[in-house]
Amino acid sequence: MTDQIYLKQLRQPTVNDPLRVMISACLWGVCCAWNGTDNGNYSEIKRLMSYPNVSFTRFCPEDFAYGTPRELSDIHGGNGFDVLDGKAKVITESGIDWTDGMIRASEKMLELAILNRIELAILLDISAACGSQVIYSGSRLNAEKVYHIRAGVCAAQLIRNGIKVISQRDFASIELLFSKMDPAHVVDETKLDHHQTKWYKEYFNI
Repeated sequence: MTDQIYLKQLRQPTVNDPLRVMISACLWGVCCAWNGTDNGNYSEIKRLMSYPNVSFTRFCPEDFAYGTPRELSDIHGGNGFDVLDGKAKVITESGIDWTDGMIRASEKMLELAILNRIELAILLDISAACGSQVIYSGSRLNAEKVYHIRAGVCAAQLIRNGIKVISQRDFASIELLFSKMDPAHVVDETKLDHHQTKWYKEYFNI
């Protein structure tokens, strides 16, 4: 089932029974990015946070495992699913292997998702932990950045266990969420999810 079909079929949440969403803590505004920032301001996420019929569980897996600030880390040799299967590694810019810590963080994220009966996760794309559609292939500090389709480690853990994950760049999906929060919302049909954009299609030759 595609993300948009899943979102269209979501139940109508209420104030007394809100939609239960897991969110990357930085998207909420927590200063837990590798450099101690919140990775920027996302107006769509801020709007979603304003609805009374949605509840959020915030979590930063990298802060959980390694604290803030910390080194940058990226996946080498595959994607998040490959890391979980022992076929790829998470390596910092100084060459430290953070694979085991990232897997533990993914397990903690899944534990919280199950505990809070999460119905949807909105995670920071491109992150080695939270990326849902695109991640860096190897170090992001290479002169020519290389991107890879598929998820980071923690997003992969959620997806593998049946939890739907979208990113802050999936604007079409977020429009559908707005319509669930407010039935009077008119969906902007011009909005696109990340995998529907010209850049994505051209870069990955789709």
